[in-house]
Amino acid sequence: MSEITTVGLDLAKNVFQAHGADVSGRVLFRKKLRRDQVLSFFSQLPPCTVAVETCGGAHFWGREIGKLGHEVRLIPPAYVKPFVKRQKNDAADAEAICEAATRPTMRFVPVKSEETQGAAMVFRIRELLIRQRTQAINALRGHLTEFGLIVPQGAANAARLIAIVEDPDNGLPAEAVATLTVLVATLSHLEAEIGKLNAEIERRAKEDAVARRLMTVPGIGPLIATAIAVLAPPPTMFRKARDFAAWLGLVPRQHSTGGKQRLGATTKMGERSLRRLLIIGANSVIIKRHCHAAAQPGTWLGGMLMRKPPMLVRVALANKMARIVWALMARGGVYKAPAAAA
Repeated sequence: MSEITTVGLDLAKNVFQAHGADVSGRVLFRKKLRRDQVLSFFSQLPPCTVAVETCGGAHFWGREIGKLGHEVRLIPPAYVKPFVKRQKNDAADAEAICEAATRPTMRFVPVKSEETQGAAMVFRIRELLIRQRTQAINALRGHLTEFGLIVPQGAANAARLIAIVEDPDNGLPAEAVATLTVLVATLSHLEAEIGKLNAEIERRAKEDAVARRLMTVPGIGPLIATAIAVLAPPPTMFRKARDFAAWLGLVPRQHSTGGKQRLGATTKMGERSLRRLLIIGANSVIIKRHCHAAAQPGTWLGGMLMRKPPMLVRVALANKMARIVWALMARGGVYKAPAAAA
């Protein structure tokens, strides 16, 4: 029997599918595994490459299978899909994962440690709470509008909404006040919890050396710096700064053919949280451009603001910030603003 070199593992909640192949790609086995059988099965195999499609639980299984002496490679689902032949099922998916892992140009995702996943959880929960806060604010605004009480949009006006509900002379029916008080209590609780998470993020930013260096870049504060330090892959995964910006989805999508280059909107690939935060950071630089030397007339950003639409400039500046971030993480040091042209 040929030696097993590559195993494609299709993850699921209860029933997993494994596909084994030798160095020539010949199929050696196709096997269904229950969840409690996975680790015992791989403990009996000789050390080989185990490919897994990234999904919920992929990093957990990557760590556990890696402890058994195997080399674990995580593959993004978008890169596995082209290798699926005709019908889609667990066996076809496992075979596609196995075949994709053998390609010399395939891009893999590093397996995250438990500490890294735990540190990233603060950003996921914060985003969830902010979405819930937005829902509560919109609901409160909508209900008050039905009684002729209008408040501008935005989280900055949440205090005005609460003040209207708590005002004894607001003119609202007693039945409505009793119900709206529930929304007010929910909104106040969400604000308090978001404040706690923000304080935790600021604390981590002060303790993290990489985050402190990243905060020297205009537009990057404790939240963005800590998120990059936790969510971004190691800089060694990228050959140059442009590759990091492309991973974040801050480069144009190409529709080129026949030697004609056609560029469209941004690809929006990679970690969307980091992309969104960098664009928000770029927007803060543009809004406060009178305070930033890099946005003064005669600079690259100053010229872009005069020639290009605002949103395009925000994304272009976010792209530039991503390249600067990669350079600081890969080479060390702090940000030094370039001198403005005469």
